[in-house]
Amino acid sequence: MHKPRVSIITTTYNERENLKKTMEQVLQQDYENLEYIIVDGGSVDGTLEEIKEAEKELGERLRWISEPDSGIYDALNKGLQMATGEILGCCFDRFAGSDVISKMVEIIEKEGTDGVHGDLCYMDGEHIVRHWHQGQGRIRYGWMPGHPTLYLHREIYEAFGYYKTDYRISADYEFMIRILKDDKVKLSYLPEVLVYMDHGGTSTRSLGAYLAGMKEGHRALKENGVKAAWFTDLCRTLRVLAQFVKKE
Repeated sequence: MHKPRVSIITTTYNERENLKKTMEQVLQQDYENLEYIIVDGGSVDGTLEEIKEAEKELGERLRWISEPDSGIYDALNKGLQMATGEILGCCFDRFAGSDVISKMVEIIEKEGTDGVHGDLCYMDGEHIVRHWHQGQGRIRYGWMPGHPTLYLHREIYEAFGYYKTDYRISADYEFMIRILKDDKVKLSYLPEVLVYMDHGGTSTRSLGAYLAGMKEGHRALKENGVKAAWFTDLCRTLRVLAQFVKKE
């Protein structure tokens, strides 16, 4: 029985140790029809040596480039265009288990949906700072999937386009608004933690970064024609605050 190829994309720049940990996570996945894409921004810290070492184990399943880019979203777009898989997603952090990709593919195929998402935990070391548990919902009411858990059929990118590189922090949010605002793209939901994410990411590292992300998020709502964007902003903020309360 044919199993769809899954392409996992990792972007990196001078983060040798973090990349090494991420590659280990991908190598541990038990899903066989896997392709791994690494987009490096031209690292000079030994990153390329780590990639070449992984290439010995992954062989043709690993594809990579190392060249300057215009930031993480430009790099992600490069990775998406390199990918040959039928289902595409990204990995920068730690999968909750070796069977995460297998579970994702299983539920997409069972429910016949355009993609899948699930829960994630923001981590400070081994301590859970924030538990992202959104379930299903609508963008209008502040709901959105946890981007690190979002895996989509490549046709969604072909139909809606890639990440907008003029967003510095919230291009992933803009992309999710774009594809989900009209309820045409259907996602399966896995009601379990799929990813453990470092709390020091681009949009979570400080209050200033969070506020900048909210500003870009408001712009994304307006640009995508979501009415009463302020209401969605409020709902989204309340959902985020609730995630801190629900942490395990």
